[in-house]
Amino acid sequence: MKLLLTSGGVTNPSIRAALERMLGKPVEESHALCVPTAQWGHPMCGPTSVRGLLVPEPSFRHLTGLGWASLGVLELTALPTIGADRWVPWVREADVLLVDGGDATYLAHWVRESGLADLLPSLTDTVWVGVSAGSMVMTPRIGSSFVEWASAPDDRTLGVVDFSIFPHLHAFPENSLADAERWAADLGAPAYAIDEQTAIAVVDGSVEVVSEGDWTAFGL
Repeated sequence: MKLLLTSGGVTNPSIRAALERMLGKPVEESHALCVPTAQWGHPMCGPTSVRGLLVPEPSFRHLTGLGWASLGVLELTALPTIGADRWVPWVREADVLLVDGGDATYLAHWVRESGLADLLPSLTDTVWVGVSAGSMVMTPRIGSSFVEWASAPDDRTLGVVDFSIFPHLHAFPENSLADAERWAADLGAPAYAIDEQTAIAVVDGSVEVVSEGDWTAFGL
């Protein structure tokens, strides 16, 4: 897949331009499925925040509120019960998957359990736009401080890319650069800390940082 891994979504013209290069057409001509699943695994999320994503409310203007040609919902926890013959065509017909934040280990579990993980390698023209945990899920590990799902066996995620992501740099008191440095030292692996104005684009194995804000690389 083509990956646009963000902290806060498509928040500025540079990130939107990168997205449209990946899509090969404007957002307004592209068909999207949004994935709210990660929210159910995080104690700060729930029915109200999921509704905000799906409507979409103003706080989600940088993801589901971009002006898509069509917007549907792909709830991963439901997929094992309805059969791949139903949901696989929905995914193949979409131009983009909009994968929201929450808990990345919970999301990783359901990407595997649903069967979506097995499908991803064949979706060569599809764009995955992640926000926060929706981006972190593509990394090998997220660090223990980001695990909120009580049933998570550890901090490992899907490992589609070979670097980790510290999101929301400077957005919260506990997300300072010093916090990111300690997090990266504990991981001992390549990583990026990114703010809300930054994205990491991955196409055919090539990694590009797209930013109108602040970011730091560790061990790269």
